[in-house]
Amino acid sequence: MGLLNFGKTQTPADAGTNPQLEAFLDGYSIEVMPRTAEKVEDFTALLPKGTRVYIAHIEGTPIEDMVRTAKRLADDGYPVMPHFPARIIKDRATLDNWIAMYRGEAGVDQALLLAGGVNQPHGDFDSSMQLLESGAFGAFKRLHVAGHPEGNKDIDPDGGSANVDDALRWKQRFSETTDADMALATQFAFEAGPIIEWADSLKAAGITLPIHIGIAGPAKLQTMIKFAIACGVGPSLRVLQRRAKDVTKLLLPFEPTEVLTDLAAHKAANPDSNIEQVHFFPLGGIKTNANWAIEHGGASAVPAAAGG
Repeated sequence: MGLLNFGKTQTPADAGTNPQLEAFLDGYSIEVMPRTAEKVEDFTALLPKGTRVYIAHIEGTPIEDMVRTAKRLADDGYPVMPHFPARIIKDRATLDNWIAMYRGEAGVDQALLLAGGVNQPHGDFDSSMQLLESGAFGAFKRLHVAGHPEGNKDIDPDGGSANVDDALRWKQRFSETTDADMALATQFAFEAGPIIEWADSLKAAGITLPIHIGIAGPAKLQTMIKFAIACGVGPSLRVLQRRAKDVTKLLLPFEPTEVLTDLAAHKAANPDSNIEQVHFFPLGGIKTNANWAIEHGGASAVPAAAGG
């Protein structure tokens, strides 16, 4: 199904989609960077109005570029969720300035708070918890924090999960004191089993934050492996490694169909699962990812009464 058919109302049968997968993709979000957003001529041809768009803040990107991207997307009708990486924010004055620019120029009232991908803080902040404690986001309606289905060796160098788990318990307690809606936006993984096991373990531990599960969008296998290693993806990397051994598939794009189909089936069988939505990392390009979602029934519009 191409872009020309985007506005056509179709049932799962005539669209050729899996009804469970179509339901699971409802309300998915996607991530962009200013330099990749510049390459998209018209977001409205790819993403329906209402799609939540995260803006990744890579170290060295001027805040003016970030805000300009946010304003463009907001003007096109998209709820924008910029990243606030704690370790590259120099001080409270810088944080307040970023927030004022986003709110004043793009009406931003959502944010993803995370430590950031640098080892040594550039200033006063070291973690998303410090950002939350600062009170700077008091006017925001939605705050997301990071989740790690396969652990995070930057936080737990021993390969365990003690520090990550402590942080999640803290964030759960914070979510019970704030008026903002909160959720976990996770690192991407390639196998449904470990994701489901992790989500269930959080629920059993009393961590009830909704999970927006990170999924890598379609990309060349070599690109996928490079990003997976750089981002510290854990045991599910074996899915890519097995694929790389099959010479008949080596040059074909790797798509998230299997992991999402499995997660969708789990969600259909367990509607109270804390895995609530899909968040795409468009490693192979925004257009490629958006077209894949369209072809698999992803309406993408954020539900009006979305709880997560």
